[in-house]
Amino acid sequence: MPKQKPTIRDVAHAANVSAAAVSIVINGRPGVSLDTRERVWQTITSLGYSIRPPVEDGKPQAVGLLIEKSSMPVILDIFYGQVIGGFQAEAQRLGFHVVLHMFDRSAENLDGLRGRLASQVRGLVVANDGDIAPEMVIRLGALNLPLVLIENCIAGQRLPCVVGDNFTAGYTVMQHLLSLGHRAIAVLPGPHKYSSLVERVRGCLAGAAEAGLLIPPEWIPQPSSGHPKKGYLQMQEILHQRNKPTAVVAVSDKTAFGAMEAIKESGLRIPEDMAIVSIDDVSESAYSQPALTTYRIPKYEMGILAMQKLQRLISGEAEIPVKSIVYGELIVRQSCGAHLHAGKVIGEPRYSGAC
Repeated sequence: MPKQKPTIRDVAHAANVSAAAVSIVINGRPGVSLDTRERVWQTITSLGYSIRPPVEDGKPQAVGLLIEKSSMPVILDIFYGQVIGGFQAEAQRLGFHVVLHMFDRSAENLDGLRGRLASQVRGLVVANDGDIAPEMVIRLGALNLPLVLIENCIAGQRLPCVVGDNFTAGYTVMQHLLSLGHRAIAVLPGPHKYSSLVERVRGCLAGAAEAGLLIPPEWIPQPSSGHPKKGYLQMQEILHQRNKPTAVVAVSDKTAFGAMEAIKESGLRIPEDMAIVSIDDVSESAYSQPALTTYRIPKYEMGILAMQKLQRLISGEAEIPVKSIVYGELIVRQSCGAHLHAGKVIGEPRYSGAC
């Protein structure tokens, strides 16, 4: 038998809220907390609940948020949940409903997607890149819908975008480890298809090069495709080498959490035996053991700014296409060992009998 479409009661049950609360969230009315709104939208997405956008004067009063399907579990749990939260809150404040669409490149027909977006929404935000390649964004732009990018910028295309200060983030965390005296530093990169992660690694390597350090290739292990614990496997690859670093830069907090697990399993202590720093400052980073030193990317604010840009485009206001880089800041916690090593040179790599 064909699978029944989920109902509003299914959403309410899965989100552990009332059907009335789901209705409030869907219709953008006040009366529930931000946490509840985020939980309801996550449940709507995971169940595939279909929402018909409200219509005013024959036009949908809705904006679209497009994101790759393969990233959704991670995105909703960690980084992009906060970006979506900011975008959703600002859209509601401005009187718009949000249609969240996950792009599955293995099953999605781009022409069909273009047709649905053109009829459903008045403007579109594309969050991240990955499976949403530049060519696809350019074709979406041909719809003549107002379009804004988050954590993505396409060379040669003057599209308004909002990005974190990713190069500076990578440069800053590397400089922080150098300031503590580390000279044997590994870097855990992310998948190359994400431009934001590539920029972070570029910043790390620039900071190392400025200090006269050349990080050996074996200390920059590439992530395993499709594995949910990429940081864990990358860190294991380094730990199995005879020559070990004294510190690690992880490209994201999620990568750092996996790396920390591998370091602890090996019997090493953080930060006494191996320091680690990262980028994102998701909420879990303050509660890891030890608490994670990380560069804060203002995720919620990025979502707000993207919606504000989109609203101006929808309203027909004169808008110069601008790449908006949102400033971040270094959050120093226990994992880097700042309280232990300030001013000391720690830099000779460690050796063990392992091959």
